Amino acid sequence: MAYQIFHGTVIHSLGPSDLIILESALLVVGANGKIINLVEDTPKDKVPSILSSLDIPSSALRDVRYLTRGQFLIPGFVDTHNHAPQWAQRGLGQSMHILDWLEQVTFPNEARFRDPAYARRVYSSCVDGFLKQGITTASYYGSLHAEATKILADICLEKGQRALIGKCNMDRNAPEYYRDANAAASLADTEDCIAHVRRIDPEGVLLKHVLTPRFAISCSPELLGGLGVLAAANTDLPIQTHFNEAEQEMKFTQELFPQFKGSEADLYAHYGLLGERSILAHCCHMSEHEMSRVAELGCGVAHCPISNMTVGGGFMAAPVREFLRRGIKVGLGTDSGGGFSSSILDAMRQALVASNAREVMSGGEHKGLNIGELFYLATLGGAKVCSLDSRIGNFEVGKEFDALFIDANALGVMTILDDEDSIRTIFDKFVMTGDDRNIKEVYIRGRSVKS
Repeated sequence: MAYQIFHGTVIHSLGPSDLIILESALLVVGANGKIINLVEDTPKDKVPSILSSLDIPSSALRDVRYLTRGQFLIPGFVDTHNHAPQWAQRGLGQSMHILDWLEQVTFPNEARFRDPAYARRVYSSCVDGFLKQGITTASYYGSLHAEATKILADICLEKGQRALIGKCNMDRNAPEYYRDANAAASLADTEDCIAHVRRIDPEGVLLKHVLTPRFAISCSPELLGGLGVLAAANTDLPIQTHFNEAEQEMKFTQELFPQFKGSEADLYAHYGLLGERSILAHCCHMSEHEMSRVAELGCGVAHCPISNMTVGGGFMAAPVREFLRRGIKVGLGTDSGGGFSSSILDAMRQALVASNAREVMSGGEHKGLNIGELFYLATLGGAKVCSLDSRIGNFEVGKEFDALFIDANALGVMTILDDEDSIRTIFDKFVMTGDDRNIKEVYIRGRSVKS
């Protein structure tokens, strides 16, 4: 099919406070998977003449998809923080402190990925599960195993998911059965994974390797320094790590790196791992210094409200309103399986809860988020965090068509529609009560990956 053409309601964001609802839009996608035109306020009977004026052949008319009431297009969801090997352990170890959870639940599970057959089975289910839920882009932490990480990349490419994929670097403070032999071995495996991703997707159409020090606790200074050298030599590669997640983690980090006086920002910056390409997961406990450094260096924050309230130790509500006020890039992460849910819709809802809690905790200074802002975090905000906003995140002409076809009338548990419901009311009902049954179709670069 040379063109994909949709007529009906199109909803996307241009900014945190700029939710756009176009009720009679004409959206045209070219054969290359990019958006050619988005024409607003198009009466249905004018579609043929408008397509003709756009030099689109009349034969394309038979392929126009006319959306009915309750159906609309939104950009694909972006999951900025996700542990692919934890797909099979979601929901386990809830309420545990972070380091205990890693030792007792996560490390034994992730060690199983030394078996390529096991990795292939779990990762195939994982990618299918996220696509089913409309996650068109994911930033994945792999296990420490190079072979399993390459398998994850192969599966993402085969199934058509846009992904950042990182071999997890960890050469200390982990069980002997689950840690890199040393810094040199960890770096060699990382370079092997980088080369593999570039070999299978040389133009970076869907995939990039992401440098992935698990966190400073699990990385020796030699390993962090080596990753910094790789980051400097490969300026196209993003970087991801956990950052100021939980008090237990922060205290241990300070004991290991006392020279940085408790500043994880200064620590990662020292090793060349902090900048515009950095995706910092959690950022729950932020001093003025940390906040200023993250803003100054252009880092992105992966906000993971579900895991912040169920694993780690305490009710951790990140200061998202303050991030937005300072112009810091923020997106949502499911943090599966620290987060019990792999749904970005659930992450949006929990982000609302967290923001309301933060409003109380801040004495009213950090106002709670609204639904438009939650939607921004799940789409364009996440694209910015992953440095992909020039390609995806909304429906601007020239961007790639990563999109979800939503049907609010689908059988499921979403709040039923009333005759008097406006498009905005229907959208709000979907965000707050819809699920994967309402996500009828998923497109990545114009390719259908769920229907």
